[in-house]
Amino acid sequence: MRPEHFPPDIQPHLIPRPAGQLIYRCLGCETAFDIEKLLYTCPACGQVLLIEDRDFERLKEIPPEQWRQIFDYRRMLTLPALKGIYRYHEFIGPIIPLNAVVYLGEGHTPVIEANAGLQEAVGLRFYYKNDGQNPSASFKDRGMASALSYIHFLISSGKVSEVLAVCASTGDTSAAAALYAAYLRPHIKSAVLLPHKKVTPQQLSQPLGSGARVFEIPGVFDDCMKVVEALSDQYEVALLNSKNAWRILGQESYSYEIAQEFEYDMADKVIVVPIGNAGNITAVMSGFIKFRRIGLIDDLPTIIGVQSAHADPVYQYYQEPDETRRRFVAQNVRASVAQAAMIGNPVSMPRVIELVKRYNEIAGGQKVHFVHVPEQAIMEWYLKANRNGHIACTHGGECLAGLKTAVEKGVIGKNLTAIVDSTAHALKFAGFQDLYFENHFPEEFAVRPEPSLINRPVYMHPGELTQVPAPGRPLTGEPFERYVRAITRLIAEDLQLTRKAQS
Repeated sequence: MRPEHFPPDIQPHLIPRPAGQLIYRCLGCETAFDIEKLLYTCPACGQVLLIEDRDFERLKEIPPEQWRQIFDYRRMLTLPALKGIYRYHEFIGPIIPLNAVVYLGEGHTPVIEANAGLQEAVGLRFYYKNDGQNPSASFKDRGMASALSYIHFLISSGKVSEVLAVCASTGDTSAAAALYAAYLRPHIKSAVLLPHKKVTPQQLSQPLGSGARVFEIPGVFDDCMKVVEALSDQYEVALLNSKNAWRILGQESYSYEIAQEFEYDMADKVIVVPIGNAGNITAVMSGFIKFRRIGLIDDLPTIIGVQSAHADPVYQYYQEPDETRRRFVAQNVRASVAQAAMIGNPVSMPRVIELVKRYNEIAGGQKVHFVHVPEQAIMEWYLKANRNGHIACTHGGECLAGLKTAVEKGVIGKNLTAIVDSTAHALKFAGFQDLYFENHFPEEFAVRPEPSLINRPVYMHPGELTQVPAPGRPLTGEPFERYVRAITRLIAEDLQLTRKAQS
């Protein structure tokens, strides 16, 4: 539909124009910095940054109900810039003109209710939000659409020329960064750093296919992160990890989509997300806080952050109930099937600390909780989710295991409705499924297959057949009919099929 086809009171707001007064704010010394220059840490004290809109209160000039209508009507527009995360332009990147927005199909991923059997097994009603259906098959595209749209804006306005974008990754970040950078060639080139042999073959193939320069280095993600931080400190490169505050803005769209999907009723909702580098949970909290400030939602949902027991520094930090005695301790991580969980020193930890405190204060009580789960549970719930019609990745299994743990421990009541994050597509982690089914998991993962969850192909080759078809050597006539009869009989016996009655 075209804007002139919409109600007169909505038409002026359908196509957003650049507005707002965005600044970087340091979480350490509170200093504000202009956004004309790409910053990742505070030049004064080295702490991480958040992007704030000093003119945010202007959004209250539009009543909440009208905002809801604006977002609903924008669903019907055919303008590419508003099809993705920038449907919520005023809340994400209000200074960016629409002709600078990079849209590759990200955002508005489906929310699928679990079937009755899976809900019964977990203990409450829940949905999966399948972020693996983003263009590069993970939620990272939300942040990249934001970060690269801003860089595109700087390029198109003449503030920067050629850009080399770099990131450290456990797989999904590199895939998203390389994809979005490739779309903006030749102005942007990309390089990614991966921990050697710690990324699945499927994930490794993605940045290679997008033309990025890929470096594998010894160590784990935390080591890669230190190298890209050094690169961004010492050289003219654009850092695309979640240390980049523009990434956080884009990932806030996850919260906005959930609010809109559930008609802005968040009173009885639970959002379950994996923590990893802590950018996602930061963005989810920030997004809901913004919607609450404007009155788009009346209540803040409960948020559960989940970590593997093999890498749980955030969980351990919040195990201390006394806020004044909490001390963050980075960890040496162990192997995890949820590979993005293998982060012992999340760069967004200062953001988490600030936003958890702010979130709970606005909610009037504890609304953010943290749980950790064993690798065995992650793998089993990952398999169970996919056996019940979902396309959950191992991180989706981590979230489902975390939800089950939260229910069992009484962290949340069974009267609530949960939205569980599956951050990537299941096919990215098919290798772990193979290891499970073949009972070949390395010892360090601490995963032992449950026989009832193993599923392997059955090769049907009747022993009495001397001739079977092969590529380039088809069977015909009676040999082919014998082949069909024999295979049919074996499959029917295996499936215990009942023969049709003869008419």
